[in-house]
Amino acid sequence: MRIACGTDIIEISRIKQSIEELGGRFLSRVYTEKEIDYCNSRGNSRYQHFAGRFAVKEAVFKAISSEFKDKYQICWNDIECLNDKNGRPLVSILGLDSSRVANIDVSISHCKEYAVASAVVLFLS
Repeated sequence: MRIACGTDIIEISRIKQSIEELGGRFLSRVYTEKEIDYCNSRGNSRYQHFAGRFAVKEAVFKAISSEFKDKYQICWNDIECLNDKNGRPLVSILGLDSSRVANIDVSISHCKEYAVASAVVLFLS
């Protein structure tokens, strides 16, 4: 087995600006419908949640990118971050062969200005 990790930090204002300027084009390019529904359900803190999920996608990509010959094999919305019944973030890799991935563990945190995420990926040999 092999372990890989990734981390990312993003300014919430950058995500907010992208959503306000590009709207649905940005959202559908980066997020899945389930992620969009979840983040929009968070009311005034929706931009923090969008930014947190953006950071998760970057952190996971950094951890799994060594598995791809071409970084363009994976798109933003191939990585989906939802929550379990207790609110813990869970990541799924959609539409790609992720058979070598045994587990992905992520953590998200955000404050007024920044969102940060870390990902630890356990690969099968």
